[in-house]
Amino acid sequence: MGDSGLPDDIVRQVAEYYAGKLAAHGPTARGVDWNSETGQALRHRQFLRLLADQHGASILDLGCGYGDFLPFLRQHGFTGAYVGYDVAPEMIEAARRLHGEGSDRAWRVGAVPDETADYAIASGIFNVKGGVSIADWTNYLDRTIGILARSGTLGFAFNVLSLSSDPEFRRSDLYYADPVAMLAMLLERYGRAVALLQDYGLYEFTVLARKT
Repeated sequence: MGDSGLPDDIVRQVAEYYAGKLAAHGPTARGVDWNSETGQALRHRQFLRLLADQHGASILDLGCGYGDFLPFLRQHGFTGAYVGYDVAPEMIEAARRLHGEGSDRAWRVGAVPDETADYAIASGIFNVKGGVSIADWTNYLDRTIGILARSGTLGFAFNVLSLSSDPEFRRSDLYYADPVAMLAMLLERYGRAVALLQDYGLYEFTVLARKT
């Protein structure tokens, strides 16, 4: 266990996996292991419900990849400060090259933010477990949810593949979570202002949690 409180071997595996995807496909949806730009935008859209009409809210994007959530936010009228974190230095280099840095945007290499924002989000970081056991990956997910909760002062959100997906299409290197168990755990831990979205046509769900 490293200084981050997360297992070093898992963090290293995740960084290497996504660096490889970026090298193979460039700063595209496939470069962060999504099937298409359409699906990527659909995932982004789920987080807008958490942000509501708070267009000046600050956003912390954990596992930001090459930073495609930033232009999505700007296109939808969000003007607040944005900071993206990723464990793969290559992703952060790509984000800086594509989007620059300034008073309204910053990029950091790391698994655990040393700052907070109004809202913290994580998209796609829980899906690819590789050869990690389900028990170890579940522990990694649980710890990372705690990091998200601490990083978002007003709320946080994330998505994960769903056990509600068809069993015959599941892959052994991917992680699938039980939406019912996840919702129960989050309600117990973070209070009643939690929503789980699984109605947007993908084999996953998105969790939105507001702090009250």
